[in-house]
Amino acid sequence: MYLYKLFVLCFLYSACWAKEEDVLEFSDSDFESRIAEHETALVMFYAPWCGHCKKLKPEYAKAAEDLIRNDPPIALVKVDCTEAGKDTCNKHGVSGYPTLKIFRNGEFSQEYGGPREAGGIVKFMKAQVGPSSKEVSSVADLEKFLRVEGEVSVVGFFEKESDLKTAFLKLADKLREKVRFAHSTYKAVLENQGISDGIVLFRPHHLHNKFEDDSVAYSGPAVTGDINDFITKNYHGLAGHRKSDNRNDFQNPLVVAYYAVDYVKNPKGTNYWRNRVLKVAKQYQDKVTFAISAKDDFQYELNEYGIDYVKDDKPLVLARDAKNQKFIMKDAFSIEVLDQFVKDLLDGKLEPFLKSEPVPESNDGPVKVAVAKNFDNVVVNNGKDTLIEFYAPWCGHCKKLAPVFDDVGEKMKDEDVEIVKMDATANDVAPIFDVRGFPTLYWMPKDSKDSPVRYEGGRELDDFIQYIAKQATSELKGYDRKGNPKAEKTEL
Repeated sequence: MYLYKLFVLCFLYSACWAKEEDVLEFSDSDFESRIAEHETALVMFYAPWCGHCKKLKPEYAKAAEDLIRNDPPIALVKVDCTEAGKDTCNKHGVSGYPTLKIFRNGEFSQEYGGPREAGGIVKFMKAQVGPSSKEVSSVADLEKFLRVEGEVSVVGFFEKESDLKTAFLKLADKLREKVRFAHSTYKAVLENQGISDGIVLFRPHHLHNKFEDDSVAYSGPAVTGDINDFITKNYHGLAGHRKSDNRNDFQNPLVVAYYAVDYVKNPKGTNYWRNRVLKVAKQYQDKVTFAISAKDDFQYELNEYGIDYVKDDKPLVLARDAKNQKFIMKDAFSIEVLDQFVKDLLDGKLEPFLKSEPVPESNDGPVKVAVAKNFDNVVVNNGKDTLIEFYAPWCGHCKKLAPVFDDVGEKMKDEDVEIVKMDATANDVAPIFDVRGFPTLYWMPKDSKDSPVRYEGGRELDDFIQYIAKQATSELKGYDRKGNPKAEKTEL
């Protein structure tokens, strides 16, 4: 038993090590010669201390293990920009980490703009080699193509040259990084499908179910845009498998069932719950988007709903409506409960979930504190022009701005202007604000609060005063329109 355990540990260790070994490391001394050995290569220029690089590293290694076995193989390379690869990084204009670039036969080809998790990297890079649409010459080849990747496939069947074939191949070139395409002109393949000039979207075998067809035929005109719309509409079916690399495909209103989705280790159990979602989804397919997601992969989304973990094996259902408001299905999952939840969502009968800090007991400071629950009162309906800062407690730039912002509040305390701050990490931010970094500031005129304007000015006290003085709906009492203090009136 001891030897058996030792063998298993050694095997697992070597497997993990092999993943690291599949990523090639080049330096200034050998980059030019070694990169030229590879027909297609993805190069990660990195710094060892970079947090984003550390996060990408295991995903990159997983992708390398797969791609090195591709036909033809695709090399994944890394270059340390702080040590042995400094000159190479400078030569290729690397200014941030990680930077990823695609090389072909030793020459730079293009910037990498794909996903940064293993599955997405693999899919993106496989699309970089070979034709955008694979030609299949037999029924066996077609069956192999449809099964080998376990993904949606779009296949064109053409007896002869046609406008539809031209539009199909043009779209394949455009979407090669997102969709698997194939085509055939062979008589046996066309007869097997019963098609002489047509396009069919095939769903992967593991997603086949009794609620929708396994394939969908295109019936529109020979127009690239129309074919694209057909693919977009049918790609994920009634309830798609939503993953980190395709999450943006699923549009609101959206209902997602989170549970232990795993089509590798437990396909039967995964489909047990998906089939129940599908039964409800079929009734609302033109009104709501449905999806399933692995709860562990989307823990950050659960956190946005105030959920630390999913307590049992049943799916947890969360939703967003057309306005991007959030909703939680509070009762235990069942077909009946899900059906009622979706009806209430569409009828506007559900109470939105707001991630919010408690409303402050006192809010009399020069800078008012907004939280999600009091946002309308403090910001939207305050009857004043408003300058609001969205910040993060850990943000260094926010900490530096804090005393300046307090000074702005003091200067504006007798004006028809409100200075407000809100912790955007602990409170839901309204969709009209585009908050991607911290601090983010917006100006909201009192008569048009639905059209906030991003503040792009300086961060010193005078910068804020001059901006507010110029933008204020009514001229300030203490400052002219240029931000100059007004002379105090004295009594005679």
